[in-house]
Amino acid sequence: MPVATADRYIGLMSGTSADGIDAVMVEFDLGRAISVVGQIHHDYPTALRSRLIEVSIEQPAITLSEFATLEMQIGDAFAEAAASLIASCKVDPRTIRAIGSHGQTMFHDGPTGRTLQMGDPSRIAAGTGIATVSDFRRLDLALGGQGAPLVPAFHQALFSHAEEDRCVLNLGGISNITTLPSNGRAPVTGFDTGPANALMDEWAQRCSGQAFDENGAFAARGCVNEALVAALLDDPYFALPAPKSTGRDYFRLRWATARYPKLNELKPEDVQASLAQVTVRSVAAAVVDALPATARLIVCGGGARNLELLRLLALALPNVAVETSTAHGLEPECIEAAAFAWLAMRRINGQTGNLPSVTGARSAAVLGSILQPPA
Repeated sequence: MPVATADRYIGLMSGTSADGIDAVMVEFDLGRAISVVGQIHHDYPTALRSRLIEVSIEQPAITLSEFATLEMQIGDAFAEAAASLIASCKVDPRTIRAIGSHGQTMFHDGPTGRTLQMGDPSRIAAGTGIATVSDFRRLDLALGGQGAPLVPAFHQALFSHAEEDRCVLNLGGISNITTLPSNGRAPVTGFDTGPANALMDEWAQRCSGQAFDENGAFAARGCVNEALVAALLDDPYFALPAPKSTGRDYFRLRWATARYPKLNELKPEDVQASLAQVTVRSVAAAVVDALPATARLIVCGGGARNLELLRLLALALPNVAVETSTAHGLEPECIEAAAFAWLAMRRINGQTGNLPSVTGARSAAVLGSILQPPA
């Protein structure tokens, strides 16, 4: 069988924005990513994406038949993403040791131990002929953890620095940070800070029909309404100590309107500017509180392409170098997918994948279940 010069894995990830599947092929050496072989973004079919957003946000009653159908459809979409990536990279599938699939998060409530990631991994394994690792969160939850975030262990492997305190910020549907103290003088921590793209995307969709606010141009036109920002930041979640995690099912427009009933009376661009400030100020406060000596903020996720958010973050953290993960060799959109390739590699090698200092689990554990297709 052909063998890659380094361990080769695929990571598949669809975030809470549910805009599609990020797929990345990575080669590892001694547990660290040494190169990205290739990456693609695979869009969900329009009707499927609309239904996923509706189900995850509105949480309507659905039949078991539809639930099973969605599970199949998501799994097939993930398998198609993997196949498209393999074709674009022009590699022999037999050189890929395993696929790590996060699935599509439909619900997450870490404090209660409940989470749901959909996308049948059996269909990925069968569709690609490659061993597939999935179900990364539930063992951490069973051990008393939040089941999230899981990516900080990967951040530590990639971005930690012996002489510089750093934070990694993922701007997905929800924002989360990882603290990386220098010299290992303190444990790595990580938690969801609050809303990021999902809340702003929902408002942009309502006002303009656009799926997101490209480059933050909509927000940049507006003026911040301080009363709205204060009302939203007064939510008890922001004051909770870590470990903590949340989801887009909580931070949504219904939540914002309940906290500030006059929201719909404001200019649309002022609301967008205010929602951007909620993200920025909650992130900045979390960084300063969790790792006061932070010298560098490494931004990843889809929100790293929002130039207005980056500008506002730099203003909110004037003593911190704010840059995207591109400066460190990995494009912002592929970090989380690469993390699940890394977690798959850890599972295949029998190594732990969670950080109890991040999730609050009683112990570190080998995460994920392996589906091995027939030879």
